[in-house]
Amino acid sequence: MEEFVNNIISEIGIFDIVDILIVAFVIYKILGFIVKTRAVQILKGVLVLVVALVVSDVLNLYTLNWMCKGAVAMGAVAILVVFQPELRRALEYMGRGSFMRPSLRQEDKEKVKRDVNQIVRAIDDFSANHVGALIVIEGQTLLEDIVETGTVLDATISEQLLGNIFYEGSPLHDGAAIIREGKIHAAGCVLPLTGSQTIGKNLGTRHRAGLGITEHSDALVLIVSEETGIISMARDGQMDRFLDKKTVEKQLLEFYLQGFDLSGTMEKVTRVKGLFQRGQDPLEAKKKAAATREMNEATQELPADEIRRKAKEAEEGTAGDDAAEQEGPDAEE
Repeated sequence: MEEFVNNIISEIGIFDIVDILIVAFVIYKILGFIVKTRAVQILKGVLVLVVALVVSDVLNLYTLNWMCKGAVAMGAVAILVVFQPELRRALEYMGRGSFMRPSLRQEDKEKVKRDVNQIVRAIDDFSANHVGALIVIEGQTLLEDIVETGTVLDATISEQLLGNIFYEGSPLHDGAAIIREGKIHAAGCVLPLTGSQTIGKNLGTRHRAGLGITEHSDALVLIVSEETGIISMARDGQMDRFLDKKTVEKQLLEFYLQGFDLSGTMEKVTRVKGLFQRGQDPLEAKKKAAATREMNEATQELPADEIRRKAKEAEEGTAGDDAAEQEGPDAEE
């Protein structure tokens, strides 16, 4: 047994370790994604079906086994239908990689800070005066279908404009304001409601709409309750409540500036590249050793006189090359 384990360990290379780590990471992310959705309940049902299939096969329960096999055969189609929202969200999440995002210039960072300051001041004013507000800050997922349900403004972000939009007498105050690329792109937009059963029953349509859009995109949503003035923030299908001004400002800055500094990413790429190079070094060493052995074996098959003759020819060739190199500069002079 010990020899078997040692043989396995000796055969494992750096690429095998990288392969195992990648697969483990993918499984971990899939499980983490499933736990946050209703898919975890469906997964339990699938496990029960698989157990029933195995037990019926062992106990020769032919009818039950036939039914389970039929259900498993249709499982691929059923997964696509049942998990359609989760699969769509997972593919969108995979497509939001920030590796290729350019770095922000200093003037862009200053503009981001000014925009965040205007939003935070507006949110703080809404909270103090119990004005209901729903602000969606667009991420990498474009919300063009949501924009079409409202009125396009394409206006500069300002505390006064946000105040006018969500003023109780404004025709746009019941919908959501969409912020895109540093501008209030649209207002009065209709958002999809969340289907989550975990949200509190004391939260109304505004909160359910704010949470619903984050289940279909990577947007960040700010919500101010009209009844209590409580500030909430929704992102990635999760909602945080009872936020203060400083927390909102910090979260907005992180949302805007995340992914633009690639120094950490490039450092990781360099480390991975070093691992691959170290993994290739042993392979190169093995190739050189094999070539040396082949050369030695070929040399051993030659007679001694032939070996001396080839060595002498090699020395004369080297000397001839040295003489040519010395004559070259003299000829030019």
